[in-house]
Amino acid sequence: MQKKQSKKQRERLTALLPYLIANACGIFMGLTVAPVGAWFLAWIALVPLWVLVVSSNSIQNLSSAGSAPKVRPKIPNGFAWGIGYHGVALFWITGIHPMTWLGVPWLPSLAITLFCWGFLSLLGGVFVAIWAAVMVRLAGQKPWLRILIGTAVWCGLESLWSAGPLWWSSLAYTQSPHNLVILHLGQLSGPNTVTAAIAAVNGLIAEGWIKRQDTKISFAPSRLVNKYFAIATGLLISLHLIGFILYSRPIAQPPEAALKVGIVQGNIPNRLLRSSEGFRRAQENYTSGYITLANQGVDAVLTPEGALPIFQRNLMATALVAAVKEKGVVAWIGAFGERGDSYTISLFTFNSKGEIVSRYDKAKLVPLGEYIPFEGILGKIVQRLSPLDAHQVPGSANQLFDTPFGRAIASICYESAFPEQFRRQAAAGGQFILSSSNDAHYTASMPFQHHAQDMMRAIETDRWSARATNTGYSAFVDPHGKTLWISGYNTYETHAATIYRRQTKTLYVRWGDWLTPLLLVFSGGAWLVIQLKDTKINKNLTLS
Repeated sequence: MQKKQSKKQRERLTALLPYLIANACGIFMGLTVAPVGAWFLAWIALVPLWVLVVSSNSIQNLSSAGSAPKVRPKIPNGFAWGIGYHGVALFWITGIHPMTWLGVPWLPSLAITLFCWGFLSLLGGVFVAIWAAVMVRLAGQKPWLRILIGTAVWCGLESLWSAGPLWWSSLAYTQSPHNLVILHLGQLSGPNTVTAAIAAVNGLIAEGWIKRQDTKISFAPSRLVNKYFAIATGLLISLHLIGFILYSRPIAQPPEAALKVGIVQGNIPNRLLRSSEGFRRAQENYTSGYITLANQGVDAVLTPEGALPIFQRNLMATALVAAVKEKGVVAWIGAFGERGDSYTISLFTFNSKGEIVSRYDKAKLVPLGEYIPFEGILGKIVQRLSPLDAHQVPGSANQLFDTPFGRAIASICYESAFPEQFRRQAAAGGQFILSSSNDAHYTASMPFQHHAQDMMRAIETDRWSARATNTGYSAFVDPHGKTLWISGYNTYETHAATIYRRQTKTLYVRWGDWLTPLLLVFSGGAWLVIQLKDTKINKNLTLS
């Protein structure tokens, strides 16, 4: 009896083992970003999943007639991997708990936090499961076709996901901020260029491993094994070499394009920001910081998202705007705009006379934090998550942000994860990036990941970037993604640096993400040609 039970336990463990391996490797991929930052794991962490999904040695339940393998046992491998990766990479979401400063009791706050984290992790699992379902159907195809289609489908799924509101953790951002060389591939076709590189290298290593296992079973020569590993190594080196060439290009810094920008990091905790004491401190910190920077001879001062948590109609009466009128230095001030009975999170340009000359409204709102998707279903569950009672609305998708120094590329908080926001503004003449954010309600790993996103956007658009946050990390970044200065965390700071206005246009800025549709069309065409060829051969064999 005991032997039967132990045998059943071993069988259960054996059945679960592939899913555990896939989940563990997804977790390893999640360790590539902050706070761990083991970026090199990205180049191998997809290999075990690839092997589990397409390896002929693990295909079960083939009929004697040679029917297609059953798909169900393998798709959960992708689901487990996706949960592992996105669950770890997005763990910072749990830092929003407790939300007692929003009036949410401790236990409901915990429930809402776990719901948000779990929902996004499951969504990531679904997308990888879709990829796995495609790859299972390719188990009998040629390895080069699997690599091509696997890479194309992964990029296509990331493009699909990033077109919606819930987006953050692409494969590409596993390389930021540490591997600046490979991130320069983003200048060619955006972040999916880096994603394609990671997927292709993992695929080549996986196919080499699969071939090695097959040759061990069949006792066939293993020359092809070395071939796949050699191609993977050569591709990895070649891609980094291309990135290094782009990374090594000198950055022109003509004096007439110089712009000395000051940043004020006010360090006002969100739990105080909406109170009278918090507003008093905000006025005091941002006004004194502005005056300090104005006395240092800056051309303009950038403040974070919601630096002054009041509506536009009340801005003119603040001490900060009074200081702008006195000092005559341009200021970009984060506050709330109005649109009918609703409001926007906005960045206002005040000219040297203290007049508002332009306004940018946040276009990408934080789901569950700033608006409720599927409000009819989820509204009652997470209604208290929004920090304001009024209805927040997004800005227009085609905004332009003109300033006294030329057109800027504006980004407010969550928008840093959406490269198309930056690409469109750069293509429309944006000469430098102004990123304004408030990450005060999260743990330190989130603002560091946020900074890593901004570094990618600076590289892709070939623009200098000034990033102002409430509690950190504020920074200045050059077009090669180098962080010239970064603030402390939970500190009050002011800093000034010179950035340069640029009008260059990378291939990505000109053409957008051209690589993903090219991969999809080419891989789909290759698959179709092979299918037609196989059909013709089978038909000829039948006739003969």
